Amino acid sequence: MKITDFLDTGRIIPELKGGDKRAVLTELAEALAASHPSIDAQKLLDVLLERERISSTAIGEGVAIPHGKMAEVEKVYGVFARSRRGVDFKSLDGGATHLFFLLVAPEDSAADHLKALARISRLLKDNAFRARLLEEKSAEDIFNVIKQEDQKF
Repeated sequence: MKITDFLDTGRIIPELKGGDKRAVLTELAEALAASHPSIDAQKLLDVLLERERISSTAIGEGVAIPHGKMAEVEKVYGVFARSRRGVDFKSLDGGATHLFFLLVAPEDSAADHLKALARISRLLKDNAFRARLLEEKSAEDIFNVIKQEDQKF
């Protein structure tokens, strides 16, 4: 599974407005709901907040991968967002989070959900790749960086 299978230019937020965890999750949920009318933004936000109550999805090194499952979605969808100033997302390493990759999968798709999480985690472990994501200006430029990196594996 490639990232470009569940992400497109229309679901990239070059600069988040939100400055805290709830605001960022709200922005991510609203972005996905705007591109998929079958997804209720508030319900998605509730799913994401519940997942965050279990454990923070901020995995460190400036990266968070908020994720959840919903019956209303028919396949895996993603939203990528960036905060250059950083957000306190209760990261495992205590640092600010700058790169956010939202994943939502159907309730019955454990395999695809895990494949998507693994793919994102693998790419975002690369320091140079993360730096490039922080440098690019537009959603199109960010998507092209992700697409180029995605094609390497």
